[in-house]
Amino acid sequence: MKEITLNDGNKIPVVGFGTYQSVEEDGVQSIKNALKTGYRLIDSAAKYENEEEVGKGISESGVDRKEIVVTTKLWRENLGYEEAKNAFEKSLKKLGLNYVDLYLIHWPANAKNYTNWQKANAESWRAMEELQAEGKIKSIGVSNFWQEHLEALFQTANIIPAVNQIEFHPGYWQPELTRFCKKNGITVESWSPLARGKVFGNEVLETIAKQHGKSVSQICLRWVIQHETIVIPKSSTPHRIEENINIFDFELSEAEMKQINDLPEMGFSGELPNIWPDVINVKN
Repeated sequence: MKEITLNDGNKIPVVGFGTYQSVEEDGVQSIKNALKTGYRLIDSAAKYENEEEVGKGISESGVDRKEIVVTTKLWRENLGYEEAKNAFEKSLKKLGLNYVDLYLIHWPANAKNYTNWQKANAESWRAMEELQAEGKIKSIGVSNFWQEHLEALFQTANIIPAVNQIEFHPGYWQPELTRFCKKNGITVESWSPLARGKVFGNEVLETIAKQHGKSVSQICLRWVIQHETIVIPKSSTPHRIEENINIFDFELSEAEMKQINDLPEMGFSGELPNIWPDVINVKN
């Protein structure tokens, strides 16, 4: 499996396994299937309410823990110094692990849910820096942070985020934010790489897939990693799990990359980190 070296020196696979909606026994089995197939990056979050399943899938897989990069995330209602530390310990306990490899702030605080959103993000980050120094987290990063949130964080951070996990797929790939992250040494990670299924039936993608003898899914995932971006597709179907990792035996041309880059907007979630969601709980 090809890896990317993060700005802290740690390495992470370019293809991971997303676990959103992977719950109960089916979730455990899909994680075991993914690890058996060769995935070594497992992406979870407290909000997914499946950290127990992730931990169980890892422990039952037979794969050495040291080989697996485990990600989980801090939910936006738990931002703040003490809140972040408490939330992390709960996640660690649910996972049944001694450490996590990558811990992310899931969504930045914004003016709709924190009266001082800059402080909420900064204090959460301070807690994460301390947890990393204690060896409980190997790498720390963020998710869904725009440039404005990153620049605010830079004002107080001692450590630059290793990763920014963002919505990134054909039809919505945030090129300006991607460039900003790369300029600052932050590795971009893609969620929703298949645009909620909207990529299927797209004529451009189908034509390119046919030319390479690959599926539309494989074309989209290959496009993501050729942007030097990590991709975390999710599936509960064994053959799809295997298909999604088999993207290293072909390469898209510059012309094909541009064709996909230029696709009109499709599959956008509508989730914007500075105005979404509606007010949930305005905190200090």
